[in-house]
Amino acid sequence: MPNGLCCFTGHRYIEPSLLPLLRARLRKAAEDLALGGIGGFICGGALGFDTIAAETVLRLKNRLPELTLTLVLPYRGQSDRWSRADRERYAAIMDMADEVICLSEEYTPYCMIKRNRFMVERSSVCVCWLTQASGGTAYTVSYAASRGLKVINLAMGLQTALGG
Repeated sequence: MPNGLCCFTGHRYIEPSLLPLLRARLRKAAEDLALGGIGGFICGGALGFDTIAAETVLRLKNRLPELTLTLVLPYRGQSDRWSRADRERYAAIMDMADEVICLSEEYTPYCMIKRNRFMVERSSVCVCWLTQASGGTAYTVSYAASRGLKVINLAMGLQTALGG
C-alpha cells in the first residue's frame, strides 16, 4: 500500500513553449513517485504549475485510484480575480480532489508562505518547476531542502533539453 506525500511548487507563469516538456516531465515524475510508494500529492491550487500538477495527478488517478490529491488553499478567495476560464478549471480540480484544506478565510500578507510551509511539513518529496533564484517557489524549495525533503526540479537541464 503506498504511503508518503509529495508536494508541488512552481511558478505561476511558464513559457508556453516549455509546457510540453513540463507536462512530460511532470507525468513521469508523478508516476515514478506513485509506483515508488508515494500515496498522496499536495498542491497549492494556484495558477500555472500548481494547476498543471493537480491535473496530472487527477489523470494518474484514473490508472492508480488509490492515490490522493489534496489542495491546500492559502485563503478562500484565491481565485476571485482570475479569468472565468481559470476559475472554472480551478472549480473542476477542487471537485475532483480528495481533500480541500483552506488555511484562511481571507488574504493575509503571510498566507502564501503559511500554505507552502504546511505542504512541505507534511511531505517527504517536493517536485518543483524552479527557474528563478528568488520568489515564493525558490523560498519553498529552499525550505523543503532544509527539512530534508527529496527535491526534484523538473526544470533542471532546461538549456540542454532545449538544445541551448
